[in-house]
Amino acid sequence: MNRAQEKAGRVRLRDVRRRFDRAAATFDSADFVHRHAAKGLYERMSPMLVNVTRILDAGAATGNACRELARRYRGSHVISLDHSLEMLKQAKKGRSRFARVAEVQADARALPLPPGSIDLVFANMLLPWIGDVGDTGNFGRLFRELNRVLRKDGLFVFSTLGPDSLRELRQAWAEVDSGEHVNAFMDMHDVGDALIKAGMREPVLDVDYLTVTYRDSDALIGDLTLAGARNSLASRRRTLTGKQRFEDMKRALNSFRSGGSLACRLELVFGHAWGGGADQPPGEFLVDASRIGRRSR
Repeated sequence: MNRAQEKAGRVRLRDVRRRFDRAAATFDSADFVHRHAAKGLYERMSPMLVNVTRILDAGAATGNACRELARRYRGSHVISLDHSLEMLKQAKKGRSRFARVAEVQADARALPLPPGSIDLVFANMLLPWIGDVGDTGNFGRLFRELNRVLRKDGLFVFSTLGPDSLRELRQAWAEVDSGEHVNAFMDMHDVGDALIKAGMREPVLDVDYLTVTYRDSDALIGDLTLAGARNSLASRRRTLTGKQRFEDMKRALNSFRSGGSLACRLELVFGHAWGGGADQPPGEFLVDASRIGRRSR
């Protein structure tokens, strides 16, 4: 495997942090998908019985979920963790000075927390910005770290994007050049496998689809920019995208317009798993395939 192949599909975390730092002040004006996914997680969490006093919101952005989690779990302590310092500054501005919430800047793959110290890990749309799903890659590293800090039988809930997401944008770029411009999102079964390998138990995942409409390509790209969701792939071109190529891409994207609007379809993957406590012996893990189901609506 050559160097370009190794980089394919991976995000450059330094660039992710830089983009979200720049987008922190505008994020709340363009985070419709983020808020929609958070609502889906709250609905799925409602019937789950878990004793919660310590919560980690991993990839907290501007802290909207932290405030909701603190409201739902009265008396709990919430850690608002993000790689972007500017996002955390916005989160701190938005909370009450008396709230039991603490902002922490850290890489979610290397948490400054002791083992078994967290009852609930909430990760809304963190996974698309982590990287590849291989056991030795960033997903495996992330899940092992979350399992480390999660107490045995603690709850991990998350949302992410599936491979059908942003298909229109990916196809529009493919008409212009052969470079990578859109994240390659992982299938939910691969995510489930990575959770089990990391030592978590009984993963359950399901899929919903969300269609977001825009007046044209400029509106779509504008929202992606305001939310910090621009190309951070390690394999992307290191030179500036030429104006002509960008205009050609927008024309290709606008070809998907129908009825006066441009529809962008997202595959939203929701999941949860339980903390497994001590690590499994190397190379040993149990898979109950019946627990990895699919629900579409």
